[in-house]
Amino acid sequence: MGTVLICLILAVIVAFALNSVRRRIRYGSSCCGTHDPLPKKIRVTDKDASHYPYSYRLIVDGMHCSNCVRHVENALNAKDGVWATVKLEDKSVLLRSKTALDEKDISRTVSGVGYTVLEISQKF
Repeated sequence: MGTVLICLILAVIVAFALNSVRRRIRYGSSCCGTHDPLPKKIRVTDKDASHYPYSYRLIVDGMHCSNCVRHVENALNAKDGVWATVKLEDKSVLLRSKTALDEKDISRTVSGVGYTVLEISQKF
């Protein structure tokens, strides 16, 4: 009887663990305070780098998972004439633009989705 009870308890624990892993795979980490699905990606239609004469490198603090990456990319890609690509490994953003951008406006956009721009450098 005791062995059956222990097996049932272990089966319940394994079921909860598998459910947790399934949710993390499906919805990403909970570092953003949510277990909601990733927001729909805002796609840039013009991906020809030669059409973007201005480029910036941003260092952004607070990004930890794919949800964070999607939030930052979507906020920047929602602007006209902008193409942003986030590299989570070094918490950087390559921001290409068809027109010159104001650094304060870039910082405001990223801050608006909950992250902090630590550095902006313009690349030519």
